[in-house]
Parts: sequence; structure tokens; C-alpha cells
Amino acid sequence: MMEYPEAIQLLIEQFMRYPGVGRKTAERYALHTISAFEEKDYDAFQETLRRIKEEIKPCELCGHLTDQDRCDICKDSQRDQSKILVVEESKDVIVIEKTKTYTGVYHVLNGVISPSNGIGPDDIGIKPLLNRLKNEQHEEVILATNLSDEGETTALYIQRLLLKTDILVTRIAYGMPAGGNISYADEITLNKALEGRKKF
Repeated sequence: MMEYPEAIQLLIEQFMRYPGVGRKTAERYALHTISAFEEKDYDAFQETLRRIKEEIKPCELCGHLTDQDRCDICKDSQRDQSKILVVEESKDVIVIEKTKTYTGVYHVLNGVISPSNGIGPDDIGIKPLLNRLKNEQHEEVILATNLSDEGETTALYIQRLLLKTDILVTRIAYGMPAGGNISYADEITLNKALEGRKKF
């Protein structure tokens, strides 16, 4: 059976690491890279990857990706510090910010509890969240993990940890379909989900 040269195979395997990218799509990406890239394109791509590796890191307070110690949202004194919206990934912050309706702050877990994948509470940003809630004047925690089994498990776990506190714990609900992914929701749906949050 005819196979690609090793370097192409390795490039295909790298593209297959992206979510939703199967072998055929990865092959298209790899072959396009080989056929369409010029020398300057390879240099630019390599430089971009170098910058991402060296410059991008989680915000020391909320976990959102940034190139500074604290992200622009955490540094914004106009944000409502009484509300903290808990999401799974940085891309969820970007999507919610596009609605231009939420004015509080965020906490990015960078994952969800998933025992089947060996991911427990200590493997995601739950401890930093609890530390923030001790040190800051947050009155409401809005749980905006995805409405998947893992997202629900994570939300329930956080809700139980906060049962004995005075913090109001709410969960996005209205407008988000069961099993829905926040990153793929449109702005109106997200706005309705935030407006329709309920005590958790």
C-alpha cells in the first residue's frame, strides 16, 4: 500500500490533533500546505507558532488566554466584580463577549471533570476559582459550562462546593439546547441563556 513520505505523514498526524479533523481533512490541510506555501509562508507560520509558545499564557487571575500577566477583562475597572461567569475554555469568553450584554468577570476552568478521560477536579481550574471567591467580593457565580454530561457534572461539583457560602449560584438555561456547545451558539441564544439563568 502506497503511503506518503514520513514528513507528510507527521504533518497529517499533527493536523489530526485538532478537534473535528479526521484523516481526510488532515490530508487536505497537509497537501495544501505543501502545494500553496512559499518560503515566506513557512517562515511566517513558524514565527507565529514561536510567538504563541513564548507569549501566550493563562491570565494569572481568571485563566483566560492572554499575552500579559492579567487579561484586559480582569484589568478593566468598569467590569462588575460582583458576578463571575464560569466557562470551560477561553473561546467561550470570546463568544460571550461578542453579545456585549455581560458586564461581569470570568473564570476559565480550562477543561471539565471527565472521569472516563482521567480528568478530575484537581486537573482543572476549580481551586483557583475557590481562592478567588475567598479573596474577592463576588455575590453571584454563573455556571456556564456546556450542557453536556461532563459540563453538568462540573457545574454540580462547583455548586456543591459553594452550598455553605452566601454566594448565589446560577446556571445558564433558557435558550441553550441540551448537549449544546456554548462556542457554537449564536449571540441571541447566548443572551437569552444569560437572561434566563436560574438559581442552581
